[in-house]
Amino acid sequence: MNIFLSKAVLDFFIAFGIVLGGAMLGGMGAVVSLQPPTQTMLDVADRIKIWALAAAVGGTIDPMRVIESNMLGGNLSPAIKQVLYLVFAFLGAHMGSELIKWVCGKG
Repeated sequence: MNIFLSKAVLDFFIAFGIVLGGAMLGGMGAVVSLQPPTQTMLDVADRIKIWALAAAVGGTIDPMRVIESNMLGGNLSPAIKQVLYLVFAFLGAHMGSELIKWVCGKG
């Protein structure tokens, strides 16, 4: 259980950091290119959420293969763990996006 929890927390913070860092650096790029940083940060945070989720769990196809092969084989424990990893990564990406909205005054 300890290994599961540490990987879940790691997935959460990886997704959170990808959204937060991508939006902040996108805002810096907007300032350099004389565009409104607030709107750019909001756009980047919304667009990057799915990629943060995919990066946090280690790719887009492998977790789905684990879920499929274990469900078809009747072994539910690894499949449930993969689904929970996806949930933790989604929560991290969503919280990063909500933080950016809050910082930009839209949330």
